[in-house]
Amino acid sequence: MNSRFAFIAAPLLVLAYGVIRILDGLDGSRGPGIAWTTGHLAFIAALLLFIPIFWRLRHMAGGAALATVSAVVGTVGIAALVTQFAIDIVIGFMAADHDAMSPLFDQVQAVPGVQLALYDAGPYLFYVAQLVLVVHLAVVKVVKIWTPVLVLVDLMLPMIDKDLIPVGAIFLLVSFWPLARRSIPVARHALVHA
Repeated sequence: MNSRFAFIAAPLLVLAYGVIRILDGLDGSRGPGIAWTTGHLAFIAALLLFIPIFWRLRHMAGGAALATVSAVVGTVGIAALVTQFAIDIVIGFMAADHDAMSPLFDQVQAVPGVQLALYDAGPYLFYVAQLVLVVHLAVVKVVKIWTPVLVLVDLMLPMIDKDLIPVGAIFLLVSFWPLARRSIPVARHALVHA
């Protein structure tokens, strides 16, 4: 996969998810329905693009042990988030309305280990790994110091208010733009020396 595409498309898909999420909530509740499903599919697509992003960041960091561990941990976090969002989609299809979704979520989260793996801990592996990778790149001077700052802002904004997800996605896009541009010459250089 073209890593430039992933670096640009992932933030745009997160932006789409954030906007769709806001639109879905305009009637006072989120889900079920087309907006719920479409938004969740957009975020799953973004998450899947983060797999090559993480491994590209690892490569840019020189394949160091910290970068490798971060890419592995981030991929585990992606798996947790994709599973969580897939559950959301399935529950959206099963529920007649928003109120009917809560008991279904309660049933899923009551399964031993699910709450911890898919909601309380697993997803944070994705966010921590993302930050560690870009901080690592800043330390080895592959990216400017503002890159991890923008990624951190992107990660913090939804914790303040989930309606800020689109704003965070723009920060992520700005932070990823130089990485997308940088990934092309590296790839061409690798092809020349292959």
